[in-house]
Amino acid sequence: MNQTINELREGYWEWHDSNGQLIFKGNYINGNLDGYWEYYYNDGQLMRKGNYINGNKNGIWEEFWSNGQLESKVNYINGNLDGIWEEYHKNGKLESKGNYVNDNRDGYWEVYYSNGQLRYKEYNII
Repeated sequence: MNQTINELREGYWEWHDSNGQLIFKGNYINGNLDGYWEYYYNDGQLMRKGNYINGNKNGIWEEFWSNGQLESKVNYINGNLDGIWEEYHKNGKLESKGNYVNDNRDGYWEVYYSNGQLRYKEYNII
């Protein structure tokens, strides 16, 4: 754990604050973030989780409010937003949803009030 090879981080790593609380954990390959990673709030609550490939976010990433509710769920391909985008209010209700293609909003997007009522819809063309 927490090793370097030729001055590059390699393998499984954990970082802790001065009180010993876990801040994040994950893997490195040749100094690049690679594989599954988790990040934590100061109180130990999960903040975000997802995968990296060669230092770039890839696949579904989820972020959480400090109360544990899902804050967002988004998809990345090679570090670019691509695919699903969902954001949630702190009460757990959907705030917005849509789609990205290569870091650009694409297609229909819906935005909601915190009570779940539709606020508006919009259409984006890239």
